[in-house]
Amino acid sequence: MKHLLKLTDLSESEILDILNLADQLKYEKKHNIEHHYLKGKSLGMIFQKSSTRTRVSFETGMYQLGGQALFLSPRDLQIGRGEPIEDTARVLSRYLDGIMIRTFAQQEVEDLAKYGSIPIINGLTDFAHPCQVLADLMTIREYKGEFDNLKLAFVGDGNNMANSLIVGCLKVGMRVAIACPDDHRPDAAVLEFAKAYGDKFTITNDVLKACEGADALYTDVWASMGQEQEAEERKNVFAGYQINSDALKVAAKDAMVLHCLPAHRGEEITADVMDAHPEIFDEAENRLHAQKAVMVKLMAEA
Repeated sequence: MKHLLKLTDLSESEILDILNLADQLKYEKKHNIEHHYLKGKSLGMIFQKSSTRTRVSFETGMYQLGGQALFLSPRDLQIGRGEPIEDTARVLSRYLDGIMIRTFAQQEVEDLAKYGSIPIINGLTDFAHPCQVLADLMTIREYKGEFDNLKLAFVGDGNNMANSLIVGCLKVGMRVAIACPDDHRPDAAVLEFAKAYGDKFTITNDVLKACEGADALYTDVWASMGQEQEAEERKNVFAGYQINSDALKVAAKDAMVLHCLPAHRGEEITADVMDAHPEIFDEAENRLHAQKAVMVKLMAEA
């Protein structure tokens, strides 16, 4: 494992290794055990898309690991002024020990890895959100103890979250059901990947059918970052694609509810369901621990 670009690049054992280390780091943090595995290391954080959780968790995580994080907005870089990504990658590789990038195009992340000589971490693209799904898997295992034969149902837009959840959950042995409109299905390459898992993967327009017997219900906002101008239109398209009391009634009796946040209460999830499921905030916390594990795996010996 040289980079974290997308979950299809990782084997099941590599995913589990990250989760095991994340559990260890969470335990050490809780018990005030110092773990400066990245002492003297520097992480560059490129934000083409803004974020609360990504910035705070990576920056705090590097501090707790004994290193430092540098916030790099588009105003701080020459990429937006025409410098080729390959030149940026080569230069930053001489200053830093790793780069986390949160941007639009997956190709930009892939190119940083291609032309740079340091580990690259995908903090989010329009195609994938691997860091979030590692935190999701960590949370599911905390609550359920194992992955085998668990079912996750995702309700809403077949976006970067759906893409990464399909890959991550199938790789660790879970079943996945997606409920989405026909015109908003997950990426074709991800659907092709899922074919190899047979009936462990299903996709439907029917929310209740997808949620039936699910051990974990998951949703995301109807309009992701960069789609704000489509928000009103998307409210019509996704009306009914919601995690609510009806979805919970058909799910497993002890079903957990997950959301990558921020949430739009009353749209993709009802307020009563949100408030009744604190695991959503355990999931948010686990971004810190999962990402620390990724950074240690990639940067400790780099």
